Amino acid sequence: MIWSRIAGTGSYLPERVVTNADLARTMDTSDEWIRGRTGIGQRHIAGESQGSSDLALKACEAALLAANVPAQDIDLIIFATSTPDQIFPSSACLLQSKLGIRGGAAFDIQAVCSGFVYALSIADKFIRSGQNKCALVVGAEVFSRILDWNDRSTAVLFGDGAGAVVLKADSTPGILGSVLRADGSQAGMLSVPGTVCGGKVRGTPFVQMDGQGVFKFAVRVLDEVARETLAQCGMSIGDVDWLVPHQANVRILDATAKRLGIPAERVVVTVDRHANTSAASIPLALDCAVRDGRIKRGHKVLLEGVGGGFTWGAVLLEY
Repeated sequence: MIWSRIAGTGSYLPERVVTNADLARTMDTSDEWIRGRTGIGQRHIAGESQGSSDLALKACEAALLAANVPAQDIDLIIFATSTPDQIFPSSACLLQSKLGIRGGAAFDIQAVCSGFVYALSIADKFIRSGQNKCALVVGAEVFSRILDWNDRSTAVLFGDGAGAVVLKADSTPGILGSVLRADGSQAGMLSVPGTVCGGKVRGTPFVQMDGQGVFKFAVRVLDEVARETLAQCGMSIGDVDWLVPHQANVRILDATAKRLGIPAERVVVTVDRHANTSAASIPLALDCAVRDGRIKRGHKVLLEGVGGGFTWGAVLLEY
C-alpha cells in the first residue's frame, strides 16, 4: 500500500519585524490592546520586492535540505496562497522556475487560511494514487499588501511568511486521514471583495472581517472537523500528541483546545511571534515544533485550519 509521508519541513519569515509598539506610533492602538485581544506581539512584513513565491522559495529550500531531497526529484508543487505574485501564471509555476525544475504539475490552491490543509490533502491523494512520488506543499502569503493600515481591527492581526513540507511516497503510514469542508453562504464574514477591471480596482482591495462572527464560527467548525477526522482514522483525542492549528489569534486557539480537551502544553502556538500568516501559519508552526524537537518521528499530529470562503479542514498524520 502506498502512503504519503512528510520527509522534511521548512519555513521562512521576512527580515523586517513590526512590533505592536511600532503600530501604536501610526494608529490608535497599543501593545496591551493587541495582546489582550489576540495574543500577538509582533509580525514579519515582506520587503517591497518580495512576492509570495520568493518567500516560498526560501521555505522550500529549507524543507528540501531537511528531507535530503534534490529539487529535481519534485514531480508536484501545490502552492496555497491568497496573495499570489500576479494574476497569472500561478505562484506555483513561478516557484518551480526559481527551483530550476520543470515538467511536474504545479498549481495554486486558494482556500485562504485553510489553504495548506487543503493543499496537503490534495497532494496526499496524488501520491497515494501512484501518480506522483515526491511533492512540495507550500503555504506563503504577503497579507501586508491587502491590509488597510488605518484599520486597527484588521491590520494588527496579520503578517507575512512561508512554510513548506516535502511529501514523499512511502510504505510506512504518514498522512492518516483528512476532511475538507466549505460553506460559501458565509462568504461575507471574511473577504477581500475587490477585483481588477479595466486596469482599476472595483470594490475594496482590503481585508474585511466580522471578528465576532469569525470567532464563533471558527471555534465550532474546528472542533467538529477535528473529531470527524479522528473518527475517520479510528482514533480519539487521546491519541493526538500535538495539535497544530491555524494561528489566527490566541483566543480561538485556547477555545478550540478546550472544546477538544487537548491540554495547552500539547498545542503548538506561534501567533505571538508571527501573527496570522493565513495559508503559511500551519506549516510555519509545524516547522518550528519539528526544529525545536517537540514533534518527533512517530508522533501523531493534528493539523486544522479555518478561513474565508468559508473553508475549513483537518489532517491527521504520523510524523
